[in-house]
Amino acid sequence: MAIQAALILLLVIGALLIIGVPISISVGLGSLCAMISIVGFHNGLVASAQRLFTGMNSFTLLAIPFFVLAGVIMNNGGIALRLINCAKVISGRLPGSLAHTNVVANMLFGSISGSAVASAAAVGQTMSPLQAKEGYKREFSAAANIGSAPSGMIIPPSNTLIVYSLASGGTSIAALFIAGYLPGILWGLACMAVIAFMARRQKLPRSERVPLREAIRVLWQAIPSLLLIVVVIGGIVGGIFTATEASAIAVLYALALSFIYRSIRLSDLPDILLTATRTTVIVIFLIGVSMMMSWVMAYTNIPALLADSLFGFTDNMIVILLIMNIVLLIIGTILDPTPAILIFTPIFWPIAQSYGVDPIHFGIMIVFNLSIGTITPPMGPVLFVGTKVAGLQLENVIKPLVPFFIATTFVLLLVTFIPELSLLVPELLGLFE
Repeated sequence: MAIQAALILLLVIGALLIIGVPISISVGLGSLCAMISIVGFHNGLVASAQRLFTGMNSFTLLAIPFFVLAGVIMNNGGIALRLINCAKVISGRLPGSLAHTNVVANMLFGSISGSAVASAAAVGQTMSPLQAKEGYKREFSAAANIGSAPSGMIIPPSNTLIVYSLASGGTSIAALFIAGYLPGILWGLACMAVIAFMARRQKLPRSERVPLREAIRVLWQAIPSLLLIVVVIGGIVGGIFTATEASAIAVLYALALSFIYRSIRLSDLPDILLTATRTTVIVIFLIGVSMMMSWVMAYTNIPALLADSLFGFTDNMIVILLIMNIVLLIIGTILDPTPAILIFTPIFWPIAQSYGVDPIHFGIMIVFNLSIGTITPPMGPVLFVGTKVAGLQLENVIKPLVPFFIATTFVLLLVTFIPELSLLVPELLGLFE
């Protein structure tokens, strides 16, 4: 039965994706066909409807539309420019300082907005002209922007970590958020190491020293935006409110800040709400159909079958985790992180759990891995957005992006095989149950 269900899922979903059917529809129809083959036509229809509704009927999932809306408000609320100016002060007078500024700005803006694509677009639109004026090669500038943008998917608040929490059966969101800080910062530092190396080879210029008074003014202007992270994460860790409640607070805070900055008007709200709704509908529906597929795999015991196959190949945990990483790196090149997490967490997590891998460590590993896929051809969304913002062709960016890919993959190996990088901070804060 497991082999039959697995073949139906692979063939139907694969065929639909090849002819251009959206991922959510492909997963839903493939899961429905597998259900019908297992329990019959009538029971399959009833079970699919139940799982679809149950998958979306979650209080935790309310955090996603609120965080998405907060991100859209920030994109339109004048926050990006203030964070970029703050990043200029932080990066100082390092060789290639504008590229370093790009990385720091992506880390700050990405962590606040929760979207790597939004970060690559917002920061790239501002930084690309500045770097071109200073004599930076456009290809290198685009690569620095693209390579560093996904760091915000790991640094909280992160929608992908919320999705993993759901797919893994309720892993603590607070612990996942805190666990993402160190790996996310390491991502940014790895990109900055690449820039430092390239800056010496290309003899990139340094920025002019920022006067102390100007630096204080810039940092002061950025504090209200940065306080959003303190309010949201501090409230969750301190037990003042849940992640879902924190997401609603993030919306109110971002909206109030944007009105104070006078960067949005009441007449802008319908478009902002429509943009957030479009993104939310896609994500939530995808979660629902993925729960259908999870039911098929659990009912037919597909994860156990795969685990037995892997155990037959090797019982070495290092080799098992390497195989998982290779598979996820390949999958990340063709699937967005959200569907990939929903599809592969139910498959890989039981195997990792049997080896004693902590769910928080595994969650950071899988999200970090799939974040690399967002900058990898042929389907990387951050890659395409960053290339478009820079006004370049895809082939022009691939070569200068390779060092960033190598650096982040090296950090992925560190995150995979040094669990303390993910678990140290949550453990110090007492977030383990």
